[in-house]
Order: sequence, then structure tokens, then C-alpha cells
Amino acid sequence: MRIMKKNFKVLFLAVFVSVASCSFTTKEFNDPDKDKLLLDLISYVLQKGHYDPKDINDQFSADVYENFIKGLDPLKRYFLASDIAEFSKYKTEIDDQIKNKDLSFFNLVYDRFQERMEDVKKIYPEVLSKPFDFNEKETINVDYDKLAYAESKKDLKARWKQQLKFTTLSGYYDLVEDQKKREKGITTSEEATDSSDDIDSSEADKEAKNKTDEPFEPKSLAELEKKSRETTKTSLDEYFDFTKDLERKDYFSIYLNTIVEEYDPHSNYFAPPDKDRFDLQMSGKLEGIGARLQKKNDYITVIEIISGGPAWRSEKIEVGDAIMKVKQEDEKDAVSIVGMRIDDAVKLIKGPKGTKVTLTIKNVDGTISDKTITRDVVELEETYAKSSFIEKDDRKFGLINLPQFYFDMENYKERNAATDVKKEIIRLKEQGMEGLVLDLRDNGGGSLRTAVDIAGLFIKKGPVVQVASAGNKEVLEDKDSEIVWDGPLVILVNELSASASEILAAAMQDYKRAIIIGSKQTYGKGTVQNVIDLNQWLRKNDMGDLGALKITSQKFYRVNGGSTQLEGVKSDVVMPDRYSYIDVGERDYPNPLPYDKIDAAKYTVWDGYIDYDETIQKSKARMAQNEQLKLIDDNAKWIKERRDEKEVNLNYNEYSSEIEQRKKETKRFDAIDNYDNQLSFESLPYETELMKQDTILSEKRKRWHKNLSKDMYIEEAVHVLEDLKLNNIKAGKVADIKN
Repeated sequence: MRIMKKNFKVLFLAVFVSVASCSFTTKEFNDPDKDKLLLDLISYVLQKGHYDPKDINDQFSADVYENFIKGLDPLKRYFLASDIAEFSKYKTEIDDQIKNKDLSFFNLVYDRFQERMEDVKKIYPEVLSKPFDFNEKETINVDYDKLAYAESKKDLKARWKQQLKFTTLSGYYDLVEDQKKREKGITTSEEATDSSDDIDSSEADKEAKNKTDEPFEPKSLAELEKKSRETTKTSLDEYFDFTKDLERKDYFSIYLNTIVEEYDPHSNYFAPPDKDRFDLQMSGKLEGIGARLQKKNDYITVIEIISGGPAWRSEKIEVGDAIMKVKQEDEKDAVSIVGMRIDDAVKLIKGPKGTKVTLTIKNVDGTISDKTITRDVVELEETYAKSSFIEKDDRKFGLINLPQFYFDMENYKERNAATDVKKEIIRLKEQGMEGLVLDLRDNGGGSLRTAVDIAGLFIKKGPVVQVASAGNKEVLEDKDSEIVWDGPLVILVNELSASASEILAAAMQDYKRAIIIGSKQTYGKGTVQNVIDLNQWLRKNDMGDLGALKITSQKFYRVNGGSTQLEGVKSDVVMPDRYSYIDVGERDYPNPLPYDKIDAAKYTVWDGYIDYDETIQKSKARMAQNEQLKLIDDNAKWIKERRDEKEVNLNYNEYSSEIEQRKKETKRFDAIDNYDNQLSFESLPYETELMKQDTILSEKRKRWHKNLSKDMYIEEAVHVLEDLKLNNIKAGKVADIKN
């Protein structure tokens, strides 16, 4: 694609040097107090460089106030009501303190938090020294946002006792259930066959046999309760051991991030160690389980599964899962990470390639299970585009799965998503493809340039996306008149299709070039971020590395003028999935930039179909009558209901009964995983040859095809391709197209 290089240069800057040299003044930063200097520098860069700088006023102050306190104490287990009353005098003064480099609010809250942590260190060992009575009728409300702060240290101790009882009950239930199974001669691996990756099944069998050979001595319920209490205490001991290593600067980074994140959820301050980790992630060298994590309230939650990583390959973990405990393969007991700082939790979850870690997961549907993952480095090959033939009633259709919009940062021409997709299309055409499905589900984005280039494979020429920054607007166009595929096209999306995925889907929808099938709307991230090295402003810096600032500097717009921000892309044919009713999109984060519109670019709607709108209506009619889709929708609603439950029983019998009831309820949704779309999937000849020498690749494709055969979204995409008819003029230009 002959795309003008200048259109993209601003999008690939790793450091915001252009803005720093053009838009910023020569203001000097020379405060000898590093914290004050950082506060001054970050506020300045945000005001000068952010796409939509905030007014630093009383409302901004109140938001920082609320979020910093909540960030330190999300479950309200440290601060007392009297502390909050004392803090409140600063509620509308933080804006002035930022301008004056005054740290009074931070210092007060930080000092008090350290004091309260010392108080708690005395509370939990005392509480856990005595048995819990799980026969009492008692519940705990886990809607912490609506919980009031404790009025006294006595009230705080009572709150901790209830929370510790909840944690201990969870462990106690697991121990009791495990003992029941072992008494019946059932090992954990027999009960849950997914306890290890497929490639490690022989090793898992050996471990299971060793456990079976070990003499089993049942314990009394009192002994199990004691063991669970000891495990809870050990976890808290380790948590507070972690916190001992934290310094004032670590908490100040939290404060700075609270200020930065008031601008939008994608702007962040990176302290030097965090910047190193960010650079490592950007390089693609991800070692561990291959999942991006975020702390929500007190839980470490999965927000992205890295394509090609261990979690992705295992198919055991999904976005929205919360990790509750972590157990190393050489350890007997798991460590609870509920309440732990995310950096500390990640240290436990990550580990050397080849080692195993068992995670206790609270699944998206509310059930709790143990998942064993073999750590590894992300396999880059699995992040690349891959294709398959779909056969149905003697007709052939093509499927291309694109996990992300990748490119080589050193040399764009070396390998990128656009050139790979083009190759797969040509290969599919050679085999007689009559229609193409492009699968962008779970694709979180990547290179904007590749998105523009891929759009160019399907249209003659024209604008693909508009990019706005600081009052300027650029229209990024496909300027190559070549069309690689001008036959029927369907694009699959879901709630996790974001950024570049949304740009491509939106462009194809605006041109009426493709029919979009999937979730009600995509993720809704329509912004661009750049990373700014904060050290560049200091001529004489004897304070060491100041870190970096990731800042939102631009915004995407569709060719029709609408933003993809918050709104995402609305599917032409909506098909619910398990994420339909839960919070996973941009709109569910605090402080997102708003949706807006600009003038539309000049573009010509595709005239290659004769029944575009009729095909959409036919698909909608099919979906309205589809029983499998209704079951998926019921499952999504059920998941939402379970996640909204805030009252948890601390009575063992009732707690156990609720879990069993939940397990029974989930059985009616087994049909979702047992579905057969009656389609045949086949690898292309070039890959079939590779698989003769590469048995691992062969197994991966077999698993992929097996999953595709259960996929009703692919099935409906094929129905739509069957319905789409090309007009006579266009059909004459397409080789081997049957209507």
C-alpha cells in the first residue's frame, strides 16, 4: 500500500519529542525536592500535551481526594471515620496544592495509612488465633463502595474478623470438598481434567498417580478449620512482608497516578521500574502466564489474554476472571492475593519458563476453581494471522483470524498484519474461496497503519480513519487502487475488539463493504497514547531517573465523522455472548474521554452488493428464532446476576448449598460448549505441508478447528456470505465467484 509516510509518523513516536519541542515553553524545573518537582512537571506536561486537558478546580480536587483514599483502602479496612473527617478539610484544596507544589494532603494520608497498617498487624493474628464458628447464621456484604468507615478500632476489629472469617471459610470449603473426594478415591486431576496443559498431560498423570499412592489420613473438621485459618494467616503475613519493602516513593507514585488518571483511564505515570516493565511489554517479550492484570477493588482481575501465551493456549482463563490465590508447584499451600498490591501479586504469578503455577480463580460466571498453568514466553507465531477453509454444501469460504495488528518496530516491511492478511487472502482465492470471514474478536488493536493497509485490501481507494490532535486533523487514506478481495466480506467482533480493530470494522461498515456481526458494540477505545520521557526537561538532574508519562494525545474518528470512543462499533447483526451484560468496555472505566463527532471525510460507498440491507434483515430474522443464541443470552444474564450478588453466607451449610446450587444451574448451559455447527474446517495446502514436519503446529490447528466447529458466530457469518450477492458488474471482475 502506498500510504504517505507523513500520515503515520506522529502515530509511531515512542517519545513525545515533537510536542515537547513545538508546543511546550522553556519553563525550568529545578525544585530540589524530587516529589514537588515531579508534581510540577507532570501537571505541566498534562496541561500542555493532553488531548483534552482538565480544569484543575475544586471538582478535580474532590475526585483526586476520593480516588486516592479509595486506592489505598478500597475495602475500608484501614481508615476510621475520624480519619476521613480529618482528611475532608483538603477535599477542595488539592487543586491549589498541585499548583503550589504543596504535599500536605498526601503527607497526612500517607502517615495515617502507615499508622493504621501497624494497627491491623496486631488485629489479624489475634483474630486468627481462635476458631471460627461456621454454624452461626451470618452474612457479609461485599459491596464495599456502600460500606461506611468503621467508627472505632473496636468496629474495625469486628470488620476484620468478618472478612477473615469469609477468607477462611472459602479455604475450609475447599479442604472439606477435597477430603470428600479423596475419601471416595477421586484425585483432583481426575475431577478436573484441565489441571494442566494438553502437552503436559503425561506429566500430570504421573503427578496424579504419585498423589494416589500417598497414604491418605482424613482429618477432623476442626483440624481442617485450623489449617484454613493458618493458611489465611500465612497469606497475610506474606502480604505485610511485601508491604515492608514499600517506600514513601511507592505511595507517592500512587498519588501521582491518581492525579494523572483523572484525565482519562489510559494516561499513566510510570515510575522508573514501571517504565522498564512497560518497555518489556512493548517489546513483546512476555514471560509468565500471558495475561494482563488490573486491580479492581481488592481483586486482581484479568483484563486481557495475550494471544499465544500460556493462558491463551490453555483456554482455562478468560477476561473478567479474578485471581484469588496463587500456589507454586513446589509449595503445599496457596497464598491469597486478595488485597495485595498488584506488583506483588504479579511477582507471585510470574515465574521462569517451564515452571507451573496453580491459580484459584473466581470465574466470570461466579464459580471458583483451580487452574494450573505452565509458564512460558508468549509464542509470537500465535499472534500472527492464520486462515482456514470452511466447506458447506460443496461451497468454499475463507476464514482469517487476526489476534492483533502487529508490525516490526524496526522495519515495517519486514512483517506486519497487513502483508500477512494479504498473503492469506491470495492463498484462499487460489483454492476457490467464495466469501471471506475476518475474525477480529478479542483483538485489542495495535498498529493503526496495518489497519489502514488491511482496509485497502477491500476497497479501491479512499479515507479509512481520521485522527485529531490539538486542533489539527489528518485523514489517513488508502491510496492504492488495487483490490485484493472484492467478494462477499463479513467481519466478526465482540466487546473486546478495540482500537485498530474498531477502525477497520468501522471503515468497512461506513463503506458498506462488509457486514459486521457480533456484540452490541465493540470496546470503545478511540484514543492514541504516547510515552514521554520526563527526564528530557531537566538540564542538570542529580535526582536520578524520574520515569515517564503515558499520555493521551490524539483521538480516532470514523470516515463518517463519528468517534469510536465509548460508542465503539455497533454490529449490523447483534449476537450476544457471555460478556453482553458485564462491564468490560471503555465506558466502564472512570474518566473516559467523551464521544463526539467531526465532519465526515469524502468517501464513496461500495457498490458491489445488490442486497446488502436485505442480507442484514435476513440474518436478524434467523437470530431472533435461534434457540442456541437464546441460551447464550440466558447464560450472559445469569452471569450478570451472579456478579451482582453482594451478600455472602458465612454459615458453612448455606455457603456450601449455594455453591452446589450454582454448579447445578451452570449445567443447563453445557449445551453451549457442546454445539456443533456442522461446518468442515481445513488448513491451507502450504500449512498442511508444514504440519507434516511440525507436530505441535498440527495439534494447535486441530484444537483451533475443533473450537471453530462449536462456534455459532462463524456459522452465521457463513449464512450471511451465502446470502450476499454481488452485482453483475462487480461479479464479472471476481474470479471463481458463485452466486
